[in-house]
Parts: sequence; structure tokens; C-alpha cells
Amino acid sequence: MFLPNIMAFSFTFTFHLLLLVPSVVYVSTSHVQDPELVVQEVEKSINGSRRNLGYLSCGTGNPIDDCWRCDPNWERNRKRLASCGIGFGKNAIGGRDGKVYVVSDPSDNPMNPKPGTLRHGVIQEEPLWIIFKRDMVIKLHMDLLVNSYKTIDGRGATIHIAGGPCIKVHNKRNIIIHGIHIHDCKRGGSGYVTDFPNHRSWSARSDGDGITISGASHVWVDHCSLSNCFDGLIDVVHGSTAITISNNYMTHHNKVMLLGHSDSYKDDKNMQVTIAFNHFGEGLGGRMPRCRFGYFHVVNNDYTHWQHYAIGGSSSPTIFSQGNRFLAPNDEDHKEVTKHFKSSEREWKKWNWRSEGDLMLNGAFFTPSGAGATARYDRASSMAARPPLLVPSLTAGAGALRCKNGHLCGH
Repeated sequence: MFLPNIMAFSFTFTFHLLLLVPSVVYVSTSHVQDPELVVQEVEKSINGSRRNLGYLSCGTGNPIDDCWRCDPNWERNRKRLASCGIGFGKNAIGGRDGKVYVVSDPSDNPMNPKPGTLRHGVIQEEPLWIIFKRDMVIKLHMDLLVNSYKTIDGRGATIHIAGGPCIKVHNKRNIIIHGIHIHDCKRGGSGYVTDFPNHRSWSARSDGDGITISGASHVWVDHCSLSNCFDGLIDVVHGSTAITISNNYMTHHNKVMLLGHSDSYKDDKNMQVTIAFNHFGEGLGGRMPRCRFGYFHVVNNDYTHWQHYAIGGSSSPTIFSQGNRFLAPNDEDHKEVTKHFKSSEREWKKWNWRSEGDLMLNGAFFTPSGAGATARYDRASSMAARPPLLVPSLTAGAGALRCKNGHLCGH
């Protein structure tokens, strides 16, 4: 089920897109970089942006969406998406350099994946840009083990992965997951599963996450709708880094997002994750996100619901909250955005947590800690924030979009 490579943008269209780049600036970092160099990249990008302030934005000013959603011929230019990333996961190219694989069969056979199924596509060793022939609901029987250099692109169809185990990225790199509904994920049993063509490995019982990113790097999760899974909606664990989670719409779940495996897993000290332009909606408890050890940039997200807290952590993570909109619940006992786990006040006051330019509504408040504006925050800086009053428009398109060929993508 392979098609020829999608043709690239013409010079004329590329020129016009360059004129439409918004004034938002972003830089990329990854585990292969020296984090101390990030500050130099940030300053360089900000200086460059000042020269571009007169450029027009196409639509909302969301730099990801304005990069590709302006194009009514997005279907012919699907791979343009791979150059629209932001934050620490910006360099995730997915299957940009490979062929297009079309999913035509919603069935799933973990042992003998059939050509035309999603599992058959994601286990291939070559780069692939995976799209879907029509609307479908895919109920997986084991975790979907995604290989390196893959894009799962749900645009043009309504795709639900639901009712069984869901997506796992384990010790892989360069993966884009875009435009998928992921919900009602269950724990899977243990057993053998095909993870490469002509190769099977033993898979332990899954946790029931919507998306598990374990020991992986350069991963970008964008414009997905996630809700109601057995464990977390998204977990990033076991030394993963260079991750961006953006433009997602998350609802109806208690423990939303875990970044860092455990308080004893010190390999997560190099973790760098960008959480940007997401809408944290109704029915959420906490963990938006819950962080351990690493460096986390939480920027321009819309928090309209939480039951317990919004952002929490343990094991001295560095958290830079910037340009978010926090709407606290009416419960007077849960107005605080932040929550500190497994530590005394004397200990957590040393952790570097900072709020800069956040909009606090209905009594919301952020408890900062640490040494203030030090170089450590540069390790947690991955892009420049827009003003928080723009957050409703920046996140208006969060979640899986309805994209029809020949038309702009929208809800």
C-alpha cells in the first residue's frame, strides 16, 4: 500500500509561506546538545524575530498551524507538516523522507500484521508517512509498537484508536503522531508481538496509556484528542527527551500526563519536554503535567478545568510556566496551580519552578520556588511565548481537526 512521494511545495508557495511566519520564535534542543547552549539559541532567535514583526500571520498566530493550515492543498503537501514543529521536539521529521503508506484495513493482528493495516505500516524499517483511506475505528489487541522514522497522519479522515491497548514508542526516534482520536485505552496482556518485519519480541502487559514514550527521542505529538484511558493519557519515561506535545485536546481523565518514570530513575535528568498550545478541558484531575528530574517548558496552554491541581512534580524538576491561561475551579481548596510531591517545604523551595506572564483567573495562583531567573531556566526554554490573552485563539483548534481535501483544515 505504498504511493510515490508527495511532491514538494513550489517555490512561489514557499515564498508566500515565509512571509506568513508569525512573530513567535522557537528553538530546538535535544539530548545530543549541550543544554547550556540553548540560551544562545533563544537569544539569537528572539533577535531574529524582532526583524520579522511586520510579517503577517495566517490565522491564529499559532506557529504550527500557521505553517501548514493556510494551504488548501495541504493533502498534496502533507509532508510540509514535518517542518512545522516547535520546541524541544522540533527536529522530529517522522517519515518525511519516505514513501506514503495508506491504511485501508482497520483490523489488527499483532502476530501477523496484514498489509494495509496500521500495525503493518508502523513496524516497517524504512521511513513511512502513514495516512488513512477512510474514517475508521481501530481496536488494537496489543500495544502498537511504532518504529523510528514514522508519521501517523490522521488528516483527511476521522481516526479513532480505542477500546484496547494503544500506542507505544519504545527506544525509537523521529516519530510524529498527528490528528488521531485516542480514547478508552485498556491494559493489554503479555505475549509475542511483531515489532519488525519477520521479527517478534515478547511484550509485557501494557499500562493502558494512550501514548507511552519510553527511551525515545525526537517525538512530536500534535493535534490529537485524548480522553478516558486506563492509566495516563501521555507518559514520557525512561530517559526520553527532545519531545513536543502540542495542540492536543485532553478531557475526562484523572492522571493526564506523566513526565519522568519514577523518583529513583535518575536517567530522566536529561529529559526536555515542551508542552504548548494544548487545551486541558473538562473532567481532568491533575498531572498537566506531573514532572520528575528534567526540564519542562509549559507554554501558551489553556487550562479551563482541573479538580486537584494543574502542574506538579517531585525529584527537583525544572518547570518554566510561561504565557498560560489558568482558570481555577470554584473549589476554594484547589485554586493552586502547583503541587509538590514527596518532599518537605524546605526541600521543594529549592526546586526551580517559575511562572512568567501566566494569566491567573478565578483565584488561581502559582507557587514559585528556587533561585529565580538563572541559567537553569534556559535549559527549560524552547520557544518564545505569546501573550496569555491570545491563548484562547492559539488553542481554538486543539485536538484532531476535520480536514477535507481542497479546503482549509478546521473543526
